[in-house]
Amino acid sequence: MPRSRASLALAVGAALTVPLTITAPASSATGQYTVTALKFTVQAGGSTCTIDADVYRPAGVDRRHTAPAVLATNGFGGSKSDGSTDAIGKAFAARGYVGLVYSGLGFGRSGCLISLDDPRVDGMAASRLVDFLAGTRAADDGTKADYVTRDGKGDPRVGMIGGSYGGAVQMATAAVDHRVDALVPMITWNDLSYALDPNNAAGARSVPGAFKWQWTNGFYLIGESLPLTLANLDPSRINSGTCLHFVSDACATIRTLNSGSYPAAKTGPLLSYSRSVSPVSYLSKVKAPTLLVQGQADTLFNLNEATATYKTLKAQGTTTKMIWQSWGHSGGLTDPSTGELNLSQGNLETSYVGRRILAWFDRYLQHRKGVDTGPSFAYYRDWIADPNGTYATASRVPALSEKLYLSGDGKLVDNRKKVVRGSREYTNAPGPTSHSESSLAGWVGLPDPAPYDTEGTYLGWTSEPLTRSIDVVGAPKATLKVVSPKTEPVQNSGDAADKLVLFAKLYDVAPDGTKTLVHRLVAPVRVPDVSKSFTVSLPGIVHRYEAGHRLQFVVAASDDAYFGNKGIKPVTITSGPRNTGILELPVVGH
Repeated sequence: MPRSRASLALAVGAALTVPLTITAPASSATGQYTVTALKFTVQAGGSTCTIDADVYRPAGVDRRHTAPAVLATNGFGGSKSDGSTDAIGKAFAARGYVGLVYSGLGFGRSGCLISLDDPRVDGMAASRLVDFLAGTRAADDGTKADYVTRDGKGDPRVGMIGGSYGGAVQMATAAVDHRVDALVPMITWNDLSYALDPNNAAGARSVPGAFKWQWTNGFYLIGESLPLTLANLDPSRINSGTCLHFVSDACATIRTLNSGSYPAAKTGPLLSYSRSVSPVSYLSKVKAPTLLVQGQADTLFNLNEATATYKTLKAQGTTTKMIWQSWGHSGGLTDPSTGELNLSQGNLETSYVGRRILAWFDRYLQHRKGVDTGPSFAYYRDWIADPNGTYATASRVPALSEKLYLSGDGKLVDNRKKVVRGSREYTNAPGPTSHSESSLAGWVGLPDPAPYDTEGTYLGWTSEPLTRSIDVVGAPKATLKVVSPKTEPVQNSGDAADKLVLFAKLYDVAPDGTKTLVHRLVAPVRVPDVSKSFTVSLPGIVHRYEAGHRLQFVVAASDDAYFGNKGIKPVTITSGPRNTGILELPVVGH
């Protein structure tokens, strides 16, 4: 699906689509509210930081008539004032909640450096705002909140919602402050070391991946440049070290990624910092009921990120449910007429995701115990025309259920006995020869060319035309064994960049030969050891392969949205009935 201009707001972190201006106090679905600007000076991560915030207070809410609170902050590059962030305060104040919306540290007019939602910094700063909602801390001008419902002394009833950068901060806050009662993280990450430098080879967590240079440098430039537009820049936002506005560890991570080289001395810090500030490192401390909402159209934080968080929280007993909606950082549907949530347009009651969010807060903030919060898992189906029937539900994420085999003649077959013995080879070029996306195209309103692969630099295996439609819901998996003689001499060179890189992906081929790379998603792999077989987890998708269409599994040598191979590394893949590559699909309704 082409990216809309709404994806620009998503991409720069204004996490919830299109701006909307409302003058406060404002008429709304259930009443009116006032908005008060406040400043807070807090200690976070050993620094003194100023937080710029707005309180949205519904009419009639006072110390005798209290209401639960909703806390939110911006996506990366945004502020409390961007249309998609203040829309949260407006939407929930209109429905009787106290809203506290603030500019995250390093953004808008809040102070301190950008620390990538570090629980020790961003989480602690948000916790100080929870103190305000509890009535135990005043704003800098002396304002106190005595009108938020409390579950005990110093314990306000408060939920959090927001997307992207404003999604991860919720888990960072809940990890350091168990007073937070409910979370709704949208289109956010589980592990930044995977999101920015993905390696989809199973069990290869210690091996760096393929640097997602377009997305990463786009956000880096936003972080470095945005504060320069502000007069009287807060000195706490300036790093006197190697970059202007990020903490030094983040600067070092960016430098290492852009170097294209991962020497042993640098690999540890590269992985450890970005992982240490990610939910993957502290989810064991998150106890608040969590409704995860992730976008199917998202090459920055794909569905595998939310799935990893979901499975971890479920396994440790944290109340958790998950929705895969249509839109994410790479576009998708934001028009309310499609039945999809657009919070900035206030269509909570008329969208599936919106109703689920309202039910979540009704249950865990209003304490309405009879409220049904919905199924454990739901996903959006773009092949359903009726906006009221686009979501399907399940008790869990579908398991892998169908196998296809890579035949030596380039066919994808459904039985190992049909595999033809044979070997096929590709060779990478000095520069990229495959295209999946221009990550920044949607930011500047430019068209993005269709995905392609250059002959001789990839291998593809194609099925026969399907006799029935099949619905793939989840992350396909491929098991591969490659031969790359030029990789072997440098396999253990001490520089992880010497290891072989390849890109796995799954196309939908129409009867007329038109190929679709679903949501432009690919699986970069830095092969841990070319002497052994390895397993690749492809990004999760929700896609119907119609009858008459063919599936095509591709292994490519490069992708221009990522850093690739260091040097020329020819690759051979051999197939035989007893030893061949396998593609596994999570097919539903089969």
